[in-house]
Amino acid sequence: MSKKKKLSGLEKLVLDFLKSHSETKVPANAVAAALQMDKKQDQKKLRKTINKLVSKKKINRSRGDLLSVARKGNHHKLYEGKISVNRYGVGFVTVEGYEVDIRIPSKRLGTALPDDIVKIEIFKNGRQKRLEGKVVEVVERGRQIFVGTLIKHGSGTYYIESDDKSAQTDFFVLPQNINGASHNEKVIFQLLEWAHPKSLPEAKILESLGEKGTNDALVLSILAENQMRASFPDEVNKFASSIARAIPESEYTRRHDIRDKDVFTIDPEDAKDFDDAISLDVLENGNFNLGVHIADVSYYMQPDTVLDKEAHKRGTSVYLVDRVIPMLPEELSNGVCSLRPNEDKLTYSCFMEVTPEGKVVDYSIEETVINSKYRFTYEKAQDVIDGKKDNPYAEKLNILAELTQTLTKNRFRKGSINFDTPEPRFVLDKDGTPVDVIIKERLLTHRLIEECMLLANKMVAIHVDNLRKETNKKKSKDLYPFFYRVHDKPDQEKLADIAEHVKPIGLQFNIHDGKVTPQKINKLLSEVEDTSLEYIINNLTLRAMAKAEYGPKNIGHFGLNFSHYTHFTSPIRRYPDVIVHRLLKNYAVGRPAYRYEKLREMGVQCSEREKMAVDAERDSVKLKQVEYLNKHIGDEFIGVISGVTENGLYVDLKDIHCEGMVHISNMNDDYYIYDRKRYCLYGRSHGRKYQMGNLVKIKVVETNLEQRTVDLLIIS
Repeated sequence: MSKKKKLSGLEKLVLDFLKSHSETKVPANAVAAALQMDKKQDQKKLRKTINKLVSKKKINRSRGDLLSVARKGNHHKLYEGKISVNRYGVGFVTVEGYEVDIRIPSKRLGTALPDDIVKIEIFKNGRQKRLEGKVVEVVERGRQIFVGTLIKHGSGTYYIESDDKSAQTDFFVLPQNINGASHNEKVIFQLLEWAHPKSLPEAKILESLGEKGTNDALVLSILAENQMRASFPDEVNKFASSIARAIPESEYTRRHDIRDKDVFTIDPEDAKDFDDAISLDVLENGNFNLGVHIADVSYYMQPDTVLDKEAHKRGTSVYLVDRVIPMLPEELSNGVCSLRPNEDKLTYSCFMEVTPEGKVVDYSIEETVINSKYRFTYEKAQDVIDGKKDNPYAEKLNILAELTQTLTKNRFRKGSINFDTPEPRFVLDKDGTPVDVIIKERLLTHRLIEECMLLANKMVAIHVDNLRKETNKKKSKDLYPFFYRVHDKPDQEKLADIAEHVKPIGLQFNIHDGKVTPQKINKLLSEVEDTSLEYIINNLTLRAMAKAEYGPKNIGHFGLNFSHYTHFTSPIRRYPDVIVHRLLKNYAVGRPAYRYEKLREMGVQCSEREKMAVDAERDSVKLKQVEYLNKHIGDEFIGVISGVTENGLYVDLKDIHCEGMVHISNMNDDYYIYDRKRYCLYGRSHGRKYQMGNLVKIKVVETNLEQRTVDLLIIS
């Protein structure tokens, strides 16, 4: 047997260096720089040494001349997953087959950034007896853009202090990549390269958002954090401007022309993108012909155009507190597609014959032309229904109100969950600063429109199921594949956690038999209605719910308790509705549309974009709440304890529904201990107990606009 050859001194040096940086792949030129091998002959010698180590299988070399220590056997099995990073720089990777996320200490993140797809090693136990790991490789970058503050050092050295939600590292920027941004401005930037965790990643600035701390900078940062940009590319704006405004005569002839019908819209006061309208006729048999007429966006936005690609990329409009970031350019969203009064518009309509008892006995789905006769706001329509104002459509509005109340009662009786969470609305000054907070009033007219849209969405999904039944191939997923809005059953463990939370405050939430039903959830919600706990329990239950998603596999909608449901009624602001319109139009003339697998991919994209939009909208509300309380530092409020942790108490301020935290370090009247079983903090000496639902008087002591946090202090 031949003896193994010993490693040379330089081979050992290279191997030791790579072992000391085993959390990442190291560029060959970085090895040369670290070992101070600057001369040409030294670099030639190093290259020969690296080649020897590769041939001996001591190290691996991958594309881009990246080097790493070779791993032996199956001892270092690698797992792949998406990484998230908290504000303390600790990563968590979701790995298939593991019930809990794998914790990645900050020193083992390597060059990973939030949302990257990474390969990791997993270790048996961390210090806290949970699985830990380290990032071995970044497979794919998860984010296209980041947000941070540009800082200039000395005479021309620039770096970006990244916001916590973007990354846990600073970035350096070369002067040629500043793109006109100035010191202390919030910027959107992209990653150019990050070769090694010991160095800073390199960035290129894409856009300046304005000076740090200004309203625009704070709001636009929220968009960037959620991978969104407000402005449209020039080529998309140009395409939108080129779309003909006039309706061709052929479309009037081809479509069902209902311009003579009494069609009207009901929308918020500040709405401009009217994508749905209503009509109602009383039939001779006493039933109602309810028409739901939807803007025909798919006529103007053909597949694979630059406009379509941008809309698909955005996925949805985003409704922030002080502005709307539309999915479509304003020429379409507020112009040619918007169902503005007294203008001819192309629509896609769902006509439903509904009995006075709320049962649909017939329906049709047709391409139409309408001319909306009247534009109601929710408040004006409510005044007409209440008899406070006269209107030519008063009779139809009252019939609609009665019919939709019947639909609502039927829906809740059959098991739809009755979530009714109050929403704060902000009164803003000219600079966008909140001067008051008002809770939005839930009107009958809100429910009226909601019921009409729910019914149309449901009937469209049932229609496609009927098409399948007509061909006797109901089980074939490839026949008439469709794009559903689905909602899975809630997580049993999360519901059990709610049950444990509410038990100490005297509420019984019986889900321990394993049967989770909407009726049980409704019972809990009704028990806290009109109490201080209503808002908190509604939020807890909502968080326990599975997230509604899009896709071609129909599993029904748990929250609505519908077996068939889709999104058809908002194509101006939701891309899934555009997909549904295209499917329906193709099926109406016997043509195939999207294949099942393509719909599955689009479902993932649309669901992800929706989640980002929801996060951005929530962050926008939180920002304005923090801004409002920033003007009230030192002021006292009454609040309800909405959460208890070992770190302190979360308190929801009554009337404005802004949540802040009382840190346990600021509870100085006793030494407080967290009781995990009773979900409370209790004082060891005096026995005072704080638990969810308690009313407390608090004082605002500090706010942080960048972090969107509020610190509180208990007064009594």
